[in-house]
Formats: sequence, C-alpha cells, structure tokens
Amino acid sequence: MDKVANTAQARAWNGYEGTQWAAGQDRWDAINDGFNSPLLDAAAIGGGDRVLDIGCGAGRTTRLAARRAGEGRAMGLDLSGPMLERARASAEREGLGNVSFVQGDAQVHPFEPASFDAAVSRYGMTFFGDPVAALANIGDALRPGGRLAFICAAEAEANEWLQALAALDGILPLGGFGAPGGPGMFSLTDPDRIHSLLTAAGFAGTGVERVEAAGDWGTGAEDAAAFLLDSGPGRHLLSQVTPDARRLARRALTEHLRPREGGGAVWLRSTSWLVTAVRPETGHG
Repeated sequence: MDKVANTAQARAWNGYEGTQWAAGQDRWDAINDGFNSPLLDAAAIGGGDRVLDIGCGAGRTTRLAARRAGEGRAMGLDLSGPMLERARASAEREGLGNVSFVQGDAQVHPFEPASFDAAVSRYGMTFFGDPVAALANIGDALRPGGRLAFICAAEAEANEWLQALAALDGILPLGGFGAPGGPGMFSLTDPDRIHSLLTAAGFAGTGVERVEAAGDWGTGAEDAAAFLLDSGPGRHLLSQVTPDARRLARRALTEHLRPREGGGAVWLRSTSWLVTAVRPETGHG
C-alpha cells in the first residue's frame, strides 16, 4: 500500500472492522444493495467507461460497475486488505476480467491524472481526515467533465438500524452515538456541508437527493440483533459495559426487532444522500 494519511482508519479496516466486514460481506450487501442501482444510474456508467470505486470494500459496486462498463474497466480502491482479498476472489469467481482492486488511501493515492470517466462510492466517502484534500485528489483522477456519484448516510434518526440501537439507551452508553462529525459514517449528514466541501475541492453542479432502501439484516430478530451488536459500532458499545449488561442488551434488541420479522428476514429502512457532481470541463476552480 502507498502512503496513508488516515492512519486510524487504516488500523481499523485492517483489524477487526475490516475482518468482520469481509466475513459478513454477503450480509452487508443484503443490507445495502438497494442503493446500487440509484448510485450507478446517477453515475451514468456506459460501455467503455473507466470507473473508480472509492472505499470499495469487498467490491460489490466495483463489480457491478465493471459489468456496466463493458469494454471499459473498473478499479476499486480501499484501505482494507481483508476486504480487498474478498473482492478479488469474488471477481475471479464471477469471471470479470475488466476489474482490479488496489489497496490505498484515496486522500493521497497517486492516481494517474484524468484517467477515469466516473467515480462512485457506496458509503466510502465519509472517513477522510481531510475531505477537501480527498475530494480534490479524486477530482484530479477524473477527466474534465468526469462524473462523481456517491451514497452517504443521511441524518442518523432516519435510519431504522440506528433507531433500534437507540432503544438500548440506559443499557449501553450511547452518549452522542450517531451524532454528526467526522471522520465516520455520519460525517456528511448535512447537505450544506456536502455542497461546501465539493465546491472547495473544485467540483461543480453538485446535487444532493434523499434516497431510501430497505435492507435485510438477518433471518430473524435474534440473528439481526447479534449481527448489529457484533459489528463495529455495536461491539464498541458492548465493550464498555459488564457481561450482564451485554446479555440484557442482546435480549432487549432482539425483542425490539421482533415486529420487523417477516418472510425469513428482518427489514430495516436506511435513508441516505445520493450526491452527484462533475469535474468542470475547464479543470478545477
């Protein structure tokens, strides 16, 4: 991997967080796949396009972009070695020859200038220590007129999985969990901030649209509760309480999710921003 600016994120995504996401990638895709078509449609990926996928994780969106690109190509970039290993194995299994995966930090990665027609990201744009520097670097990788489209979380209270965790207030030390800030998944919940960052990074024509999708979090309430509490945020909260409190939290979350069971699944709605912008034909600025 080339140099890294976001060292704390690199440690997390090459530690438990990345390993957990890689192992549970089928589950994460079941949760987030409802955003794939809106994202790739917004990026207007066509045959022959060169596509960059930022924070590609285990490569679901990269592989879908590669299929749309046809004779073009798609490259996924991520900090996480465990997830990229899963991405490469999936691409090989699917027989995709026009996709590649690179381990690196998009904030400082030495992209070839103007080498992509479009850049996309599904929840991978919110972890930068310096988002303007990262967006500018991504912009330099796009040709003039190149398109940017990404999905990021909208306000926490509009996401039902977070509402479920909020039901554990008094059992777990939720504090400001889910509050806007960065770097982290809720760093871009304010549309005005998104506009400001993209403008400062040299993009034009910014659009921010609210999109919703239901995700399948598990086969039943107990399964979904275990997955939520074993993921990064849940695990962090559990680590701060006693074993008795952990058991109580699991029981309480399971009961909270019971009404969402149906057809062998637990469906929770996620609300996100679909952000679009372009690199001006005349370059940045």
